Amino acid sequence: MEKIAVLGAGSWATALAVLLSKKVRQVELWARRQELAEEINSGENARYLPGVILPENVAAKRDLETILADAQAVIFAVPSHAFREVLRRALPCLPRRALVVNVAKGLEEDTLFRLSEVFLEEAGPERARFYVVLSGPSHAEEVGRGMPTAVVCAGFSPEAARDAQNLFLTESFRVYTSPDVKGVELGGALKNVIALGTGIADGLGFGDNTKAALMTRGLAEIARLGSVMGANPGTFAGLAGVGDLIVTCTSMHSRNRRAGIEIGKGRSLEEALAAVKMVVEGVRTARAARRLALRYKVEMPITEQIYQVLFAGLSPRSAVVNLMTRDPRCELEQNLSGN
Repeated sequence: MEKIAVLGAGSWATALAVLLSKKVRQVELWARRQELAEEINSGENARYLPGVILPENVAAKRDLETILADAQAVIFAVPSHAFREVLRRALPCLPRRALVVNVAKGLEEDTLFRLSEVFLEEAGPERARFYVVLSGPSHAEEVGRGMPTAVVCAGFSPEAARDAQNLFLTESFRVYTSPDVKGVELGGALKNVIALGTGIADGLGFGDNTKAALMTRGLAEIARLGSVMGANPGTFAGLAGVGDLIVTCTSMHSRNRRAGIEIGKGRSLEEALAAVKMVVEGVRTARAARRLALRYKVEMPITEQIYQVLFAGLSPRSAVVNLMTRDPRCELEQNLSGN
């Protein structure tokens, strides 16, 4: 490919631009703010990815039409809550056969749509053939520095998924394909909620046992909801499921875990978000996940308690007591609804 457009200029967008600069002649980032574009063009995105020197074939611009012109692939690297707005702005200029790769991990809160459903509604089925979601355990801070990473991409067509695989594949970035768009999207979104929980546990001073319990039972409820919604249960045992869950729940690179730590220490949600200073996807996803659980009548006790802590004034320690004193259960569920 000659040119790739990356819509967004945060840490993940910048890390992917560095990665893709090795594969194409020109990578152009779309930045909303002029000062951020100028900073990137100076050779470093010090605000979002400090210490990573940007190659000469990476540039940032503010004009969306210019960035999209002649792009053979377009990477949507904006927060999930901004995806529909940016997509609407981009569609009139989006080359009709350009590969579209979405790397945001979240759900649209108002509609409860996965982002592929947002794309299908806005762009239509013809363009959906070129849509791919990329997910997995992939902190920008490590990808930007060329550390070995493995991810998965899923598309409505196998050809689009393979095109994305070939585009992103490097000696430090291994890409697998999957036909399970639902599972890959749900795994990437819902793990952020559990990471808030492990962060809260860390902030309370709990140890590895607590974290392991939250991760394991959190994965169980993610798979329970995903399976009822039509995802392949096996997806949640892979990179977009347990892989992403592990890295997000244990790493200090994780915004969701860091926000949870602040809440566990007694800070309010607003104070925690201010401390992190970047988008914490799990907050909005917690509300959406709870509504999905109610809609599909799926039991998600960890998600419910995190929701209560975030939005209903429940103390973190009370949430722990609520989880630990639930009725005794068999670990191996008899059916996917958890009943």
